[in-house]
Amino acid sequence: MAENETRLYILKAEPVPRALLKLGIPTMTGMLVSALYNAVDAYFVGGLGTAQMGAVSVVFPIVQIIIGLGMMFGAGASSYISRLLGSQDYERASRTASAALFSGLLVGGIAISCILLFLKPVLAALGATATILPYARVYARIYVAGSILNVFNVTMNNLLTAQGAAKFTMTVMISGSLSNIILDPILIYGLDLGIEGAAIATVLSLCMNAALYIGYLLKGKGVLRFSFRYVSTDGEIYGEILKIGIPVLAFQLFTSAALGLTNIAAKSYGDYAVAAMGAVTRVMTIGIYIVFGFMKGFQPFAGFNYGARQYKRLKRATRLCLLGSTCFCVFMAAVCIFFATPIIKLFGSNPDMISLGARALQISAALFTAFGFQMVYASLYLSAGKSLPGSILSLGRQGIFFIPLITALPAFMGITGLILAQPLADLCSSAVTCVFAAQMDKRLGIPTKAENESKEGPYAG
Repeated sequence: MAENETRLYILKAEPVPRALLKLGIPTMTGMLVSALYNAVDAYFVGGLGTAQMGAVSVVFPIVQIIIGLGMMFGAGASSYISRLLGSQDYERASRTASAALFSGLLVGGIAISCILLFLKPVLAALGATATILPYARVYARIYVAGSILNVFNVTMNNLLTAQGAAKFTMTVMISGSLSNIILDPILIYGLDLGIEGAAIATVLSLCMNAALYIGYLLKGKGVLRFSFRYVSTDGEIYGEILKIGIPVLAFQLFTSAALGLTNIAAKSYGDYAVAAMGAVTRVMTIGIYIVFGFMKGFQPFAGFNYGARQYKRLKRATRLCLLGSTCFCVFMAAVCIFFATPIIKLFGSNPDMISLGARALQISAALFTAFGFQMVYASLYLSAGKSLPGSILSLGRQGIFFIPLITALPAFMGITGLILAQPLADLCSSAVTCVFAAQMDKRLGIPTKAENESKEGPYAG
């Protein structure tokens, strides 16, 4: 129990800056490694040709949907579990965790079977050209079939993070991603398996992640207990899971739709445009995953302290997260703007692809500066169980605003509209976040910096 008490101490009593670092750095590191894996994977596949790079871009939205199913149950349960742990209801927390894990596997298996059954039309609908489609089918058959492991891994990641096991989830993500990075060149080039080798490498890395999580469960570590006997048809438990989980799934569905619509819009310009926008997505995903990873550490902290009514700690944590995430986003934007061309060259040698990708990366990065601000308040609302405002903030950037823009702008502005859709969606989402942020700050009574230092001192925790 000493290990469990330490994790709970971090959530309820550790000084706020130290607690955020202990929770956020591991999850952020794990997400960063995963994002770098996606970029490195695309780098190796890009060496095969523009059509192969386009194939990976076309399959990416499908994988995001499958991951979304795991996140629906994992992240949905995570918010509720954090609040249950805050109120010391450990048995109900275990029942919630078990319901989330086994339900996620069942739903994920059904979804994967349906996608594989209609794979060709699904790929065509996501923007696969005649030259991209053969490669996309080979890659998707292996990767999508193995993605049931993605559902398991993502669900477990969220559930263990909710109880403070952030270091372990970081270790799992790093181990799987590094194995993938090592296997990619061996299978793609060493064994001459091409894009099929990239898919096999990914599935093998997912197997490693799953094995580590299973080992954790068998050793009985952590506060939560997983068993079929804990699974019930308790409507309240599923209501709490889905209240937060459905918005999270909707976020993933909107993300997949955004990626698919981007591929469709780019398709009319040729394989180079699909590959270019795919490269931009991989680069910006690095920044998105870093912020999202830190917010995953913030969410159990926020949920626990909201459930325990420790609002002073929650206010302090919110301010620190805003500062840190905004500084990072500004730095990320500067790197992408000033080094856009050499970055895009990592993903292929086609001159048209490089030119379009560099231009799109610079414009997208300019509005990325507000992404941290958006994510802090989206995470705060969801952690507090406020699903409607949390959903609006989560879905704004790549759903509510992006989908109408990516549908309309290319028709009126051509390829320039394709490039501007995401930055304009960021701008609109930031404006809406300002409104909700003011409401949340008022509810929590967050003072200005000067007021805070005069009342608490600069190091109040």
